[in-house]
Amino acid sequence: MWLLAGLGNPGPQYAKTRHNVGFMAVGAIAEHYGFSPWVKKFRGQWCEGSVKGEKYFILKPQTFMNLSGEAIGEACRFYKIPPERVVVFHDELDLPLGEVKIKRSGGNAGHNGLKSIDAAIGKDYLRVRIGIGKPREAIEHVLDNFTGEEMKSVDAIIAYLARHVLEQVEHLLSIGAKNLKIKIGAGNQVKVSASAEK
Repeated sequence: MWLLAGLGNPGPQYAKTRHNVGFMAVGAIAEHYGFSPWVKKFRGQWCEGSVKGEKYFILKPQTFMNLSGEAIGEACRFYKIPPERVVVFHDELDLPLGEVKIKRSGGNAGHNGLKSIDAAIGKDYLRVRIGIGKPREAIEHVLDNFTGEEMKSVDAIIAYLARHVLEQVEHLLSIGAKNLKIKIGAGNQVKVSASAEK
């Protein structure tokens, strides 16, 4: 049993912002695998399904980013899901657009959504860090919409994650690596590399 949690802010005005790329990712996973319709549960949008005999729950907290841990904590306690079986999808300023890093545990790098999750369930969950680039004004950057050109890269990343992220998480755990970096370049060429670094 796994919980996949995508971070973002509720409301149509935030739907295409950089901060909501976590919502985009888990929504694409649910669509790709034909999970159940979305319902309101645990102060979020919730759906579920199975992949290769494994049960998956997907949650998009509707508490706003900074309180994401409250919804995720409720779901984990109800279903008795340990942090090691939680995968959080979120925007990452420290990675360029076109890069994703799957990471086991670690710090929050000042991300308020992750701070909230750390307080609710601890730090031993997995993170899918989706690069959005780092400008001078971080707050304005994360709450702005992706540009049309950026959306081409975002669409490629989201499509890749929808098809492959579950197997990549499994691969990361099976080889005992700390990180798995995914880079999508020109022509949507994909390069995947594992690392023991933090």
